[in-house]
Amino acid sequence: MSGASLSGGSEAGPPRAQADAASATVSTDRLRALDEAVRRFADERDWGPFHTPKNLASALIVEAAELLEHFQWLTPEQSAALAPAARDEVAREMADVLIYLLRLAQVQGIDLLAAAEAKLADNARRYPVETARGSSAKSMVR
Repeated sequence: MSGASLSGGSEAGPPRAQADAASATVSTDRLRALDEAVRRFADERDWGPFHTPKNLASALIVEAAELLEHFQWLTPEQSAALAPAARDEVAREMADVLIYLLRLAQVQGIDLLAAAEAKLADNARRYPVETARGSSAKSMVR
């Protein structure tokens, strides 16, 4: 990340990705600790005046674009089987996105976990398993 940055700095084929996804859980304790570390990081540097919602949302989009850049011209198969160095770069960009999202939630006073839980419940209602399973169509229940 450039400017007022919030962050510092085996092969990943589909089987590893599936295993990682199955074992990779984010505990609320770890998320709370990260949230506090992000807040402390920004406070120690007196970045509050620069961390307006507009600036943080803009930085978040820039980082998301940098994440997308790693996959831009890859086939679906290639994107699922990144080389270790590319996977490390993707992880760093994902971390940037998460950090800016946490900071934006702090500045806006939004409980991000509660918002995500509410959104997931809404999506479960809008896309019931019996009509959405195996389909990417957006036929929603309103």
